[in-house]
Amino acid sequence: MTMPERIENIQQLEDMLSEPTPGAVEAMKQLDGDIMILGVGGKIGPSLARMTIRAIAASGKKRKLIGVERAFQGNAKQELDDLGVETIEADLLDQDQLDALPQAKNIVFMAGMKFGSTGNEPLTWAINTFLPGVVGRHFSNSRIISFGSGNIYGLVPISQGGSDESQTPNPFGEYAGSCFGRERMFEHFSIVNGTPVTLFRLNYAVEMRYGVLVDIAQQVHNGETINLAMGNVNVIWQGDVNALVLQSFGVAASPAFILNVAGPELLSLRKVATMYGQLMGKEVTFEGEEANDVLYSNAQTCHRLFGYPRVGVQQMVHWIADWVSRGGESLGKPSHFEVRDGKF
Repeated sequence: MTMPERIENIQQLEDMLSEPTPGAVEAMKQLDGDIMILGVGGKIGPSLARMTIRAIAASGKKRKLIGVERAFQGNAKQELDDLGVETIEADLLDQDQLDALPQAKNIVFMAGMKFGSTGNEPLTWAINTFLPGVVGRHFSNSRIISFGSGNIYGLVPISQGGSDESQTPNPFGEYAGSCFGRERMFEHFSIVNGTPVTLFRLNYAVEMRYGVLVDIAQQVHNGETINLAMGNVNVIWQGDVNALVLQSFGVAASPAFILNVAGPELLSLRKVATMYGQLMGKEVTFEGEEANDVLYSNAQTCHRLFGYPRVGVQQMVHWIADWVSRGGESLGKPSHFEVRDGKF
């Protein structure tokens, strides 16, 4: 992928996020059967669908991509239809609607609840834990990638070098607990039914319209004081996440294969904010001190299997600084990366 000096508009952004890597194309060559994305209408789903369609075309193979969403927003359904995605509106918590879905050989489970989980805990557990059990049982003959979160590891000392897949999860708060429950449900049905599963533990996807780096850029641009309590983060370009999803079908196993997905660096919040200040010509103010523990995923296994991300942090920071300064579109969905008490 050629790195432009700036990302001019949404169309260019969508093209970049959906440009398949050679690994993604090869994954589509090796994969058998159709693909179904459950929860295709979220932040990541549409660009993942676009990359999947492009990777399928580049692979020379014929297969369907089915996108399922409870309620498509705006023009999302029409845009996916125009790409060649077979879209279905269905409430997965309704057993009759779930039963009516076709049996696809490959499933990407992206349905989940984070924002607004505090105060709505029963629904959070229903979507994040109960539903994965129902889906794991219903698609027992499929290959499943389950989106998850590195939040389940809990805060770890920076000196530890990040949580790798061998670490016992230590979820804190109802959101993280429900995410851990999601994994346990898919693990259970993977073992019972021999279903190949990849548990895709992501921290944190970023593009121009949302993500940790966008949150920080907006705070700097708006002259807000930066809270340093969660002093460090790790991130990864969403286009790289999309490619890794497709490649992760190849490592799905029974018992489930666990894969941390993150960038290789632990980023200093102070340094990133200072860089934004310099790029935007803004004064940056801070409050608090960096804690010695942090949510930090060690993704060395992912990098060993699939290589390093195509887009580095400095490139993302420069693109985002320009985008935010020009008033570029935002999804208005903050990552809440700074939350340390588990309440989302």
